[in-house]
Amino acid sequence: MSASGGNDPGLFEIMRSTRSMRRLRPDPVPDAMIRRVLEAGTWAANGGNMQGWRFLVIRDPAVKQAVAVYYRRAWSEIVGPRYRAGGPPRGTTPERFARMLETAGYLAEHLHEAPVWVVPCLTGATATRTSGSSVYPAVQNILLAARALGLGATLTTLYLQFEKEAEAAMGLPPDVHSYALLPIGYPLGRFGPVRRGALEDVVYEDRWGQAYRGR
Repeated sequence: MSASGGNDPGLFEIMRSTRSMRRLRPDPVPDAMIRRVLEAGTWAANGGNMQGWRFLVIRDPAVKQAVAVYYRRAWSEIVGPRYRAGGPPRGTTPERFARMLETAGYLAEHLHEAPVWVVPCLTGATATRTSGSSVYPAVQNILLAARALGLGATLTTLYLQFEKEAEAAMGLPPDVHSYALLPIGYPLGRFGPVRRGALEDVVYEDRWGQAYRGR
C-alpha cells in the first residue's frame, strides 16, 4: 500500500519493477487507459515548457504491418547480430542475456500485434542531445504510467535504422521526427524487478573514475 493509503505499489516500487515488456497480448486496451498514459507523458519536464512534443497513437493494422517490416530488418540484419557479438553487459548473466535476446527477437516478429503504439515526436528539429532532453522525460513518464496501470511497454528505437522509410510509413510530414516507438498492451510476462549492475560500477564522485563514497 502506498503512503497515501491507496492500493498502488508506490513510485519507487513502480520504478523498480518497470521492466521492458516485449511480449504483449494482442487484446485491445481501453481508450481511457491510453489517455491516462498520454496525459502522464505531458506532465514531464521539457525545455522552457515549450511542450514541442507530439504523440502519434497508432492502432491501424496496415500502418503497423508496414513499419514492422523495417523493424524486423533492423533486428535481424543490424542490431541482433551486434548484441550477440557483444555478449552480456555488466550486471547480468549469460542466461538473462539470452532471455533478453529471445524476447527482443519475439518483439521483432510480433511488434505489429501490439494493440497500441505510441510514437513520441518533435517538430522542426533533428534528433540531438538538446532536443532529446525535451522528449525522453515524457517517454519515461509514459512507461511508468503504463506500469502503474498494469500495462506492459518498452522503449525501442530499432526502426530508426530505417528512419526515412519507417517514418514515411507512419505518415509523418518531413518536418516531424520520431524519437522512439512504444508498443503498449497487456503483458504476457510478469513485472520486475529490473536487473542492473552495482551502483558503484556506474557512479563516480568529484572526478571521473573516482570511487563514489556515498556519504
